[in-house]
Amino acid sequence: MSESEVAAQSQRYRVGYALEPKKVTTFLQQSLIDYAKQYGIDLVQIDPTTPLPEQGPFHCIIQKLHTEYWKKQLHEFSAKHPNTVIIDPPELVDRLHNRVSMLESVTHLQVSPENATIGVPKQVVVNEPKAFNFEAIEELGLRFPVIAKPLVADGTAGSHELRLVFDRDGVNALTTPMVLQEFVNHGGVVFKIYVAGQRVICVKRKSLADISEEKLRTLKGSMPFSRVSNLSEDGGGGAVERAEMPPQSLIDELARALREALGLNLFNVDVIRDGTDQRRYLVIDINYFPGYAKLPSYEPLFTNFLLDIVQHTNTA
Repeated sequence: MSESEVAAQSQRYRVGYALEPKKVTTFLQQSLIDYAKQYGIDLVQIDPTTPLPEQGPFHCIIQKLHTEYWKKQLHEFSAKHPNTVIIDPPELVDRLHNRVSMLESVTHLQVSPENATIGVPKQVVVNEPKAFNFEAIEELGLRFPVIAKPLVADGTAGSHELRLVFDRDGVNALTTPMVLQEFVNHGGVVFKIYVAGQRVICVKRKSLADISEEKLRTLKGSMPFSRVSNLSEDGGGGAVERAEMPPQSLIDELARALREALGLNLFNVDVIRDGTDQRRYLVIDINYFPGYAKLPSYEPLFTNFLLDIVQHTNTA
């Protein structure tokens, strides 16, 4: 038995979790609960309607709730129990609920990966689609098609309703405040960088397939992302398998810089590689407390992250 395993038997840590029921079902799988318990971590479900002091003590609280009542309760608890680590403070998480402030942090990063650049797509906010000033698009150098994303990114079903817009009529037909974002052909692959404190994993997933200039000239209005894949000549088959991963140095440097800039521990970053410039990487989305359970061997990843947090606090 290793020294860490011996220590785990003698020292136990209470980690409370405050999550929506659906998140509890997908994330708090029995395999994670059992694995964490082996290493001295007891995962305890928090009832957000019951005063937190009655449910403690906690070495750490992980949370993804957004009600004002919960935020107030958490703030008061944290003020009285400063040694309890909050993962992550709601006021920092809120920054990711707006697609403009979400990507602003990327534009200020001081990162210089070798033989590569990291940026964000050009984008503009459309508050009133039917009265939109199209000169704003021209001033930014944006050109159709563009991706229309709801301005609010709060994890609800509506916030995931993305469309590809081909012309002005497509913009005028939008009904809610949106962000129009530069569309970049990127080989039909998105790189998803999962961050859990100091621990980082990157996986590649299927994304929007490339669309030829000839095809784009024939399209009008807009269409939901679910139909865009039908526009590709090859359907994106095999693109993910063929895609080369970004350099590990780029992955690590971007994760570190964003963790420091955002002040968050739990998030993932969606990154694409420009199909016309293999050295140009673009951050297109940042999500708080993503689906870690989709990752292979997520149990040790998350358990080790929690150990990093509670053991550092315990010895600080």
